[in-house]
Amino acid sequence: MADTGPLFVYGPMAARSFLQAALGTDGHDSAPKAVLADHRLSAQHGALPLPSLDEGVTDVCGRIISDPDHVARMIYIGEALGLGPLQQVRPNCEGQEVSARALAGCPGPIDWNTAHWSSVSQETLDHAVGEILADMMASRPAADLAPTRAMILSRAAARAAARDSAPTDLRSSTLADAVEELRVEIPHAGFFRTRTYHLRHPHFAGGQSPVLRREVFVATDAALVLPYDPVQDRLLLVEQFRMGPYGRGDPHPWMLEPVAGRIDAGETPEAAARRECREEAGLELRALEKVSSHYCTPGYSTEVFHVFLGICDLPDLAQGSGGLATENEDIRTHVVSFDRAMELLHSGEVNNGPLVLALLWLQRERARLRAPV
Repeated sequence: MADTGPLFVYGPMAARSFLQAALGTDGHDSAPKAVLADHRLSAQHGALPLPSLDEGVTDVCGRIISDPDHVARMIYIGEALGLGPLQQVRPNCEGQEVSARALAGCPGPIDWNTAHWSSVSQETLDHAVGEILADMMASRPAADLAPTRAMILSRAAARAAARDSAPTDLRSSTLADAVEELRVEIPHAGFFRTRTYHLRHPHFAGGQSPVLRREVFVATDAALVLPYDPVQDRLLLVEQFRMGPYGRGDPHPWMLEPVAGRIDAGETPEAAARRECREEAGLELRALEKVSSHYCTPGYSTEVFHVFLGICDLPDLAQGSGGLATENEDIRTHVVSFDRAMELLHSGEVNNGPLVLALLWLQRERARLRAPV
């Protein structure tokens, strides 16, 4: 790769874990500390606010990367994260002023500091590096990743969240480290992503399996919420066209569902549930009741569903509409009584797994939720 001159990196991109993920184990140690005067870090509002360079009267601490290959790699990662364009800066490094470039990002109204950043935020960003570098190795221009940036970060956030694993009181406590991973391929990398693993895993009786080839759909985590009005004893169902039934050959690919959506990077499942209720149904929730967190199709997908019941006031309107035009959502909403919802469940018209689960949970908890406070 051509020599592009030194690069000044700052904020989370100067962290040891990030540089190791991006450049290898020596990435951090080979990047000396540097200070850029008369600047500040700012950010846009959001759940995962990446800092950007802005004019100011303070010092911005960071590191200098000089190796041409490392510089090119960091610029690719930064542009994939939306931190371009490059600008000329003159930081002080080891007592000398250095002419360098920096990814300026998109300055915003927030004065960014480490209070806006957590260890989970850093881990999410570090995980995103792996996916971005895989695209770099596949010779995809960084600009092509812009439409999938939110998905990249959301998938990375799901990987960080996976560390909070369920108990192992009955199932095996064998750790994932015991799986021998021989090779990983990426047959598809777009808005959605797949991986093909070649691996061996331990057998219950001892020893290892033969080399297995397993394909995985790498998804984001999702929040699903069934809005329920305990005073009126009615709930809201969402109806929309779904590719799964259509691709299977179902003659009726419009499906009744709970409100649902992707959990964005830096967002909690609860915050995502509330946001999706506003976006899809124009509802503000008074409270959330947790139903479950579970893998939906663990045989081939990483996707985890966080299912909630959302306590709210529902309108008298039997049908409505919702969704975001920017996401091409065409949504119809139905406000129905609890009894009508159970009829739909028993007839089989409700054939969406999370909705079945939420309705059965509501059937069990309904008396408690409707009891006078």
